[in-house]
Amino acid sequence: MGMIYKRGNVWWVKYYRNGKSYRESSGTTKKMVAKRLLDRREGEISQGKVPSVQFDKITFDQLAEDFLRDYRINQKKSLARAERSKKQLENHFGGNKVPTITTPRIKAYIENRQGEGAANATINRELAALKRMLNIGAQQTPPIVGIIPKIKMLSENNVREGFFEHDEFLKFRDALPCYLKPPTTFGYKFGWRFQEVAKLTWQQVDRFNWAVRIDVGKTKDKGGRLIYLDSELKEIFKQLWEKRKSSRALLPYVFLNQRGGDRLKEFRTAWNKAFKDSKVPRKLFHDLRRTAVRNMVRAGIPEKVAMQISGHRTRSVFERYNIIDDKDLRLAAQRQDEYFQSVTGTISGTIVDFPQKKGLADVG
Repeated sequence: MGMIYKRGNVWWVKYYRNGKSYRESSGTTKKMVAKRLLDRREGEISQGKVPSVQFDKITFDQLAEDFLRDYRINQKKSLARAERSKKQLENHFGGNKVPTITTPRIKAYIENRQGEGAANATINRELAALKRMLNIGAQQTPPIVGIIPKIKMLSENNVREGFFEHDEFLKFRDALPCYLKPPTTFGYKFGWRFQEVAKLTWQQVDRFNWAVRIDVGKTKDKGGRLIYLDSELKEIFKQLWEKRKSSRALLPYVFLNQRGGDRLKEFRTAWNKAFKDSKVPRKLFHDLRRTAVRNMVRAGIPEKVAMQISGHRTRSVFERYNIIDDKDLRLAAQRQDEYFQSVTGTISGTIVDFPQKKGLADVG
């Protein structure tokens, strides 16, 4: 059984959980308030709950570290993004006790980030990270989070708009430095993510069949992938292999940086300069992914095969990249017209007859 007692003028409570005693100040000089606090704590214990006072000791920083540890243990590919989200959240919630992270404070965080110009999609990634932190805390044994506040995501436009027309791509590629042309061509044709392209090794290249493979578990979606190079990329890979053989380093990576001493990493300056020089509207490397999907669909490649090549596991994500523009719609109308002209029994002449009613003037 618990008890209440005085320390100076303040009443304290003492209670037991799993044979261990806990002491807590009621923060008041009123005995009845302390008695209610003791009853609440003993009620929580009788229901198998952790006394809520234990949650008051946990800070946002502890949750954030557990969150990143979970990413490291599970070797998640998006660790860098998780670290960025944690840093932004830390600016607002760092050092705060977990029970103070309430829905109103989360809304204030959203408003603050919008004021800084952050996009809704970016804020949603940060809110998702916060929600994950709280869930990890609540699912621990014993739990260190008692109540997870309501976190409502913002609406966002997830339709991807950037893509290359073929003539744009050729102009842009011509303006790129030589070391960026091979990986850019590869991304344009197969739609792989940048990290998948940059980390591609010669061990993944079958030079007998000129095929490229990613083993199961090595991609963001954890699935394997196998593609065959077309004639242009075969020639590019042959040249890269010959260049590698003549090099002393014999690096494992297919695509190297400007100095040829390491794999492809940061190239933003050269990328942006090529857009300026070619007078092509600026785009992201990820726009090559959207473009590849659309080009494969336009080329008549079955959707399932296109998804396997680009590494899209769900059709809903795949559809976000299959952008239909005015040219596609005109092409569809043209092909339909050609079809109807080619089939026999095509209807000709007047299709709909409007019979005249007596007493009505001809309004035609």
